[in-house]
Amino acid sequence: MPHSQETAELELSIIMPCLNEAETLGTCIRKAQNWLRDHEVRGEIIVGDNGSTDGSQDIARALNARLVEVPIRGYGAALFYAASAAQGKYIIMGDSDDSYDFSALTPFLERLRAGYDLVMGNRFKGGVEPGAMPWKHRYLGNPVLTGIGRLFFRAPCKDFHCGLRGFSREAFTRMALQTTGMEFASEMVIKATLLGMKIAEVSTVLHPDGRSRPPHLRSWHDGWRHLRFMLLYSPRWLFLYPGLLLMLLGTTVGILLLRGPIAIGGVTFDANTLFAAAIAILSGFQAANFAVLSKVFAITEGLLPPDPRFDRAFRAVTLEVGLAIGAIMMAGGLGGIGRAVVIWGQHSFGPLAPAQLVRLLIPSGMVLALGFQVIMSSFFLSLLGMGRR
Repeated sequence: MPHSQETAELELSIIMPCLNEAETLGTCIRKAQNWLRDHEVRGEIIVGDNGSTDGSQDIARALNARLVEVPIRGYGAALFYAASAAQGKYIIMGDSDDSYDFSALTPFLERLRAGYDLVMGNRFKGGVEPGAMPWKHRYLGNPVLTGIGRLFFRAPCKDFHCGLRGFSREAFTRMALQTTGMEFASEMVIKATLLGMKIAEVSTVLHPDGRSRPPHLRSWHDGWRHLRFMLLYSPRWLFLYPGLLLMLLGTTVGILLLRGPIAIGGVTFDANTLFAAAIAILSGFQAANFAVLSKVFAITEGLLPPDPRFDRAFRAVTLEVGLAIGAIMMAGGLGGIGRAVVIWGQHSFGPLAPAQLVRLLIPSGMVLALGFQVIMSSFFLSLLGMGRR
């Protein structure tokens, strides 16, 4: 039978990342093979090996699993290379430490056949057996990171980091996953959500793994990598919302202090507080501006899917519009500074009490700096827009 015809008939590829899993890899492969045979599913088993030194590769070959040598270290890299080599219409991935039952894949395949793009296992719904998950993962790491992912990206999944999940090969191609470490699990859920894919969850039981050595997972290090990835993938929460809050607080305080000092109880707020308010506005604008720049860059580089709102913004806010707004702001700031010089001249350019000009110079300097930032950002956005157009 020609290879192309054989490939076309494969329905499912079961992929397993592997780094020194000789104790459990054979058990996982046999369970998957038995499930394929018992359910009459035409499929294959692929082991993405990360450079094992314990003979895991020999075990995979001896059991007729396809072995993919992965040149890059990392959980995500092993899965990406294995999925890229998959020939099945659907792909189910699971750890090769025997913590997931490869003889219980039917619910995943049923959802995939029903048209879902990503089918996630949910260990908290299916059950976590005693000793299968450390308390800090079960009650701290997973709930917190899953909650952040659901808040930031409105993802429907309630167990972001379940290692047993299925997806169509078409969905895998569309997601264009980039990360090579443990955050690969988060990236898959986030990308599927942002792309509007159909996502389902099924109950999954997590068993204690069958290894005698410690797991590869480093709790705090890998947890931080997941959190860092989600923050970088959501510039709204990392830059935009904090920036807008700073600008709102700074503007509110600045307007109140422009007319003069304000005493609250025994504390008087004056020019020093006005200066702090101006710094807050500048910092907030820079953060919000960076949110826009990073979002456009991520879309341009294919890290995030296209956003129709940004397309409309690019059409409305052109380079010329940005330059005009920035020029007007700079002119206003220079006008205020010029007014201060005139007042100084009226006093023969001699010494002045700070309070005489500070309420004019602080907002004028702030508006001048904001106008300059608007102009520079407009040029940079225009450069990014060239690539998008």
